[in-house]
Amino acid sequence: VQLQASGGGLVQAGGSLRLSCAASGSIFSINIMGWYRQAPGKERELVASITSGGRTNTADSVKGRFTISRDGAKNTWYLQMNSLKPEDTAVYYCASGPSFSSRFSDYTYWGQGTLVTVSS
Repeated sequence: VQLQASGGGLVQAGGSLRLSCAASGSIFSINIMGWYRQAPGKERELVASITSGGRTNTADSVKGRFTISRDGAKNTWYLQMNSLKPEDTAVYYCASGPSFSSRFSDYTYWGQGTLVTVSS
């Protein structure tokens, strides 16, 4: 499975961005899809996840501002980010795996990361 993330960029605080992750290859094996982020000097953290059945999970730090969704026909999932804050600045990675669990170790496939920078 290959993942291609896109959509990052520079945005002012309060603005919006939508990240996309396109999957190719053995996509039938994917059951969990997620977005992680890693800010400088910090550990990678889960932002949101969605299962093939549509069950979502969103980190408390972004709840109400970020929404994860998927388009099965396009083998793509998205992260809509609204009301962005400077503390959302990070490299965002899409990831997926065959499990329905959202633990870090269950993500087998990783995209290359896309930088999101939120200016104050």
